[in-house]
Amino acid sequence: MSTFRGLEMAKQALFTQQSALHTTGHNIANANTEGYTRQRVNFESSLPSPNASRNREQIPGQLGTGVQAGSIERIRNQFLDEQFRSENSKSGYWESRSEALSRMEKLLNEPSETGLSASMDQFWQSLQDLSVNPENSGARSVVLQRGEALTDTFNYLSDSLSNIRGDLKNEIEVTLKDANTILTEIDKINQEVRKLETHGYTANDLYDKRDLLLDELSNIVNIEVTYNNSHSSSKTADGVATVTMVDDTGNSIVKLINGEDDTVNKFTETDLFSDVNHLDVFSNMVIGDTEVPLNNLLASSGSLSGLIESFGYTLDGDVAEGDYPSFMSRLDTIAYEFVNTFNEVHGEEPFFGFTSEMTDFNGAAGLINVALNDPEKINAGEQKGNGENALKLAEVITEPMENLDDTSMKRFYESVIGDLGVIAEHANRMTENTTILKSQVENQRMSVSSVSLDEEMTNMLKFQHAYNAAARSMTATDELLDRVINNMGLVGR
Repeated sequence: MSTFRGLEMAKQALFTQQSALHTTGHNIANANTEGYTRQRVNFESSLPSPNASRNREQIPGQLGTGVQAGSIERIRNQFLDEQFRSENSKSGYWESRSEALSRMEKLLNEPSETGLSASMDQFWQSLQDLSVNPENSGARSVVLQRGEALTDTFNYLSDSLSNIRGDLKNEIEVTLKDANTILTEIDKINQEVRKLETHGYTANDLYDKRDLLLDELSNIVNIEVTYNNSHSSSKTADGVATVTMVDDTGNSIVKLINGEDDTVNKFTETDLFSDVNHLDVFSNMVIGDTEVPLNNLLASSGSLSGLIESFGYTLDGDVAEGDYPSFMSRLDTIAYEFVNTFNEVHGEEPFFGFTSEMTDFNGAAGLINVALNDPEKINAGEQKGNGENALKLAEVITEPMENLDDTSMKRFYESVIGDLGVIAEHANRMTENTTILKSQVENQRMSVSSVSLDEEMTNMLKFQHAYNAAARSMTATDELLDRVINNMGLVGR
């Protein structure tokens, strides 16, 4: 047995405990770094001696040769990552829808003294007053002014809803650019990981950056992540990531990143919108060279899907669907039916009109106006002093209309507001639920992967004592060697 074996064993122990101390210091330094996963050194006993051979040392059995750092491993639970990303996708979907619906509710501001319902009531009251005093010029002027106020409210709501949809359109485009940027960054990290793992290294810090990007991507679309071996000899290496967009049942929609050949399929940023019923709506999605059916995209959660459902989409090319197009269509229907019915009751000279020619109800709320300029031309009744027709005009607001589900204009609008309230309440409730579930999974994940300063300080003391002991072992071995080299063979001189 070599005289210097004890010295070599102590040296290996020093280096191994030193690597554990460095790793502990790395953990402490990144205690507040977003996305950082704590690391640990896996100690392994080095190969014992002697090995099986013809010329092996003749000793009673194998002797241990010390310790070595087998690997530096991230403490990460892949199952919790999958759970978090699933909940993050659902949370992103409901948050985007809840925010869009909340903006609509704030705009409509019902019930209030300034909303459309209040404008209807005021116009109805002015017509009631005119039926009592049909010759009163002041009552006629009030009817005209209240009519203008009603059309202005229709115009304001229509224009404001269109502006919000414009914001949602921009948000969709920004979200697509963000998704493409994230995909590019993940692919770059994949390439760096492959280079390092090919040489036997475990790219722990690169894995953390990639996982953080995958978390961000999961908020935009629902994804499934698998890992491919990149010829690494390390057992703790993750490999390169393959990212697939899936629906809520886990069925594959399209592969966004193929880790085996570094193929990246990005979301297209052009030709996303088409004109349906005078509205720009989301009509198609091309990812890489694949045209993804829109119903498949909508079956996947994530903020992108939520924004599309709020902004509007079409599945058949003829009908605009979604939260905002649905409400705007019903608002247009109210305006269109009201104008036609009111003008029919009013008589030959129309009271209301549209700023451009209308072939159907689409866009009616934004184009409605008061066509009558002279309050004296208001048809309050067939004979002087007769307010019977003014009463009939007031009943237009309260009487059922066939194209408004056989309800009155006011009741139909109230049902629209009620439906909006139910949808918005559901979105808010689901946002709260998914946020709680996401937080619970995140807390579980952090309990496994985050840095505990108390634990790291304990580890630091443990490795420090082990380092001191290894140094003391080296000192003892050095003293033995000194005795052998400098003091043996002096007897009898």
